[in-house]
Amino acid sequence: MEYLPVVIPLLLGYLLDLTFGDPRNLPHPIRLFGNSISYGEKRMNEESFRCIKGALLTITLVTITMLFFYVIPRLLTPYPILYYSFTTVFVFYSLANKSLIDEGKAVFTALEKGLDQGRKRLSWIVGRETDQLDEQQIKRAVFETMSENLSDGVIAPLFYYALFGVGGAMGYKMINTLDSMIGYKNERYINFGKFAARLDDVANYIPARLTALLMLIVTAKIHKIPFVLKYGKQHSSPNAGYPEAALAAILDCKFGGPNYYHGKLINKPFIGTNDRILNNDEIKTVASVNQKVTCTFVLLIAVIYYCLYNV
Repeated sequence: MEYLPVVIPLLLGYLLDLTFGDPRNLPHPIRLFGNSISYGEKRMNEESFRCIKGALLTITLVTITMLFFYVIPRLLTPYPILYYSFTTVFVFYSLANKSLIDEGKAVFTALEKGLDQGRKRLSWIVGRETDQLDEQQIKRAVFETMSENLSDGVIAPLFYYALFGVGGAMGYKMINTLDSMIGYKNERYINFGKFAARLDDVANYIPARLTALLMLIVTAKIHKIPFVLKYGKQHSSPNAGYPEAALAAILDCKFGGPNYYHGKLINKPFIGTNDRILNNDEIKTVASVNQKVTCTFVLLIAVIYYCLYNV
């Protein structure tokens, strides 16, 4: 890939996300991904060989997605306006930083109006049960979600865009959507979604650790790497613990601990040791970290491509 065909859509897509966030009133590829997964799951997740059929569905959908977004930009290459419009739009669609920050702030705004409103708003963005959470647990949940989703909602798609173009970014989004829909360890999905969950773990291995490193760099907390290495690996997820540990190091606070998911108590380990009170203003700090990390990584990709093709 050359320099401008990669960097221009990257910068424009980033600026669109920075300005608008997820276009709620426009068609979104993730809805199509979700409908495709639901259609396949309903017809294949039954009787025997569920693990094999789940793997087949996952491989098929990811392959089709990557091929589509690999071929179309190349067909549009002779038509620069169409090429840049297409690739920019789908870089934009692959990112979720502004929406992530807006949703986090919305929980804090709702929490100021009352505990029940804060719990309700939090339930929109987390998988845990929220009806018994207190104010501090709600704030911790917001920060944990914002750090984890900085990785899989922003840095990971950018990482795969840098490697494989729009096909890489959208292929990753399909993997992530598969995991979010069928990657559960319950009776219905434990076998059918096993391959999708493992593929998501592999796809997020480098981005999660890269996210944590970038978080420490932009906040001048690079000396906290040992902290992140210590607590990141204690998380039940092989990846989510690293950006969460990085944010815990930045805020000098404590995350994790037991929570209810779908009626079942999950004893997640604690990340950090300073069980201090989280203040309302700290949502601004966390939002700033997310913005700085995203901007830094976008510029880093642009610089790397410039050096590859112009030095």
